[in-house]
Amino acid sequence: MRLHGPAQRLTILIGESDQYRHRPLYTEIVHRARRMGLAGASVFRGIEGFGASSRIHTSRLLSLSEDLPIAVVIVDVPERISAFVAELDELVTEGLVVVDPVEVYRYVGREPGRAES
Repeated sequence: MRLHGPAQRLTILIGESDQYRHRPLYTEIVHRARRMGLAGASVFRGIEGFGASSRIHTSRLLSLSEDLPIAVVIVDVPERISAFVAELDELVTEGLVVVDPVEVYRYVGREPGRAES
């Protein structure tokens, strides 16, 4: 898929220990995004943060390092992002879902079946 021009960035902020049917929630989000044909998804693990509970989660303290912040970021056209946000209602019971307008300057995906150089 090739994108150029206006798009939307969907950011889902959750905890590393959040689960959906006994698997990490971020894994379920990425797999659903792929099944729905979104352009791509990336998962980023934070080193420190807090959410609605105001409890600090940090990689500096062993006792709190199990539930570090996770950000799942997806960029695609607004129609696909809107459809996927509806899918998140079932998945994200605690966390934050943010949609931002962005400008895509270059995105070139690999062709299926083509090996990396």
